[in-house]
Amino acid sequence: MRIALAQLNTTVGDFAGNEAKILNAYQRAVQAGAELVVCPELAITGYPPRDLLLKNGFIAGNLAVLDRLAAATGRAGLVVGYVDENKKRPGRAATNSVALLADGARVATRAKSLLPTYDVFDEDRYFEPAETNAPVVFGGRQLGLTVCEDCWNDEGFWRDRRYRRNPAADLVQAGAELLINVSASPWHIGKHATREAMLASLAAKLQRPLFYCNAVGGNDELIFDGASLVFDAAGRVAARGRKFEEDLLLVDSDALALSPADAATDEEHLHNALVLGLRDYLHKCGFQSAVLGLSGGIDSAVVACLAVAALGAQNVRGVSMPSKFSSQGSLDDARVLAETLGIRYDVVPIQNAHQTLEGELRGVFAGCSEDTTEENLQARLRGVILMALSNKFGSLVLTTGNKSELAVGYCTLYGDMCGGLAVISDVPKTMVYRLAAWINREREIIPRASITKPPSAELRPNQTDQDSLPPYDVLDAILEEYVVKGAAAADIIASGFDAETVRRVLRLIDLNEYKRRQAAPGLKVTTKAFGIGRRIPVAQRYREV
Repeated sequence: MRIALAQLNTTVGDFAGNEAKILNAYQRAVQAGAELVVCPELAITGYPPRDLLLKNGFIAGNLAVLDRLAAATGRAGLVVGYVDENKKRPGRAATNSVALLADGARVATRAKSLLPTYDVFDEDRYFEPAETNAPVVFGGRQLGLTVCEDCWNDEGFWRDRRYRRNPAADLVQAGAELLINVSASPWHIGKHATREAMLASLAAKLQRPLFYCNAVGGNDELIFDGASLVFDAAGRVAARGRKFEEDLLLVDSDALALSPADAATDEEHLHNALVLGLRDYLHKCGFQSAVLGLSGGIDSAVVACLAVAALGAQNVRGVSMPSKFSSQGSLDDARVLAETLGIRYDVVPIQNAHQTLEGELRGVFAGCSEDTTEENLQARLRGVILMALSNKFGSLVLTTGNKSELAVGYCTLYGDMCGGLAVISDVPKTMVYRLAAWINREREIIPRASITKPPSAELRPNQTDQDSLPPYDVLDAILEEYVVKGAAAADIIASGFDAETVRRVLRLIDLNEYKRRQAAPGLKVTTKAFGIGRRIPVAQRYREV
């Protein structure tokens, strides 16, 4: 059977746009000789629809699209993810389903059995799980239709399973000859390797070819990488879809050949993921251009490079907002970067505004010594300027803070945190350096001085980040243990870190949850990001140290 995997970039709630993409992919695949065309999980609604599922008319609207798609099919089948009504009560109102359409009708429908409710997933809030699944006969073959998580619970691969059932194994036991998985599996660093190894193990164990079709594109914080896969019955990769772009992958299930391995680095994947997430967030929210502050430092330089790759230089504006503490070197680095990238570059000094504001506050601050209050005034003035440019020209403000800063609160509310998208808020500082080196791999785009000079907010004379923070390699290692892995303070200290440093960092992470709750949405690129997948109360008194 000639099977086409159509990895599509759909938009949540865009029924008309998603329908057009699905139909176009189906028609192109059929013209290329496909007998079965497979689209991703919830391709009709976009993933994840979240509380749109609770709106009157949303489910009905997606079912109307399903009917139109069915009417447009011929002999070739179309497998597509959608939201179905759950007519069995008591229970939730909807199911996360997949339909096989052909000859103008629904041939079969199946619902997702395993509903992920961890990290960024909340499917048990909306969907009723399927109790059973059975193969579907099409084209003389018995097909096992599964939805994403249904292939992620094999006891032969996972030491600690979340569910008792293995739906893919149940389908093979019931006679399935080919396994088809429609998926919307978000990406993070390392996800490609884990996913490929897991699916390869499943195909080899069940001794069945496996066709995995994944969504691609950015929807809010999540980035879907595509990278669809085909495995033969021995678990060897027979085909790979493109990463971070739409693709149509056509294979013959009876003539599967080996596919070469991907040689891309983590830095390349991270760059392409962030570019895709940034572009889709802006465009799907109705923006065409972006504005950001250029400090001359590495973080804003990396974000500017990502913005140009995503939107084009003509749609990016960089703004330098020097104060009396800004060094000439930083101003030069910002200007050189803007010239190299070919973006519009404006200089809007804040020195006079800062002096005026300090004067207006002198009376109420009488008797108080200067502290971070006066420093933060500078950051907040810069936020005012960037938001003014956003309002005047309709551009989205990109914040430039990294994960390390956000973790310990080394950022200013309504200042450098001000913006519509936090592009690198899930990228630790040490990874920012690696990303900068990758951007400069062929020629110097980011000025060398922006990479080599000690990081500084330049809010007071001779300030550096390490005046307040441990070295970033130490900070990031502690952050990985505590936030990502959930390690206890005692275990982190026992692994070799300085006890006082660990206690100080963990205290800062815990105390700054209130800042992160007010941060702009950030693009998730690690296994545990600050945002929807990490739900820590703000008003709470539990402390590790």
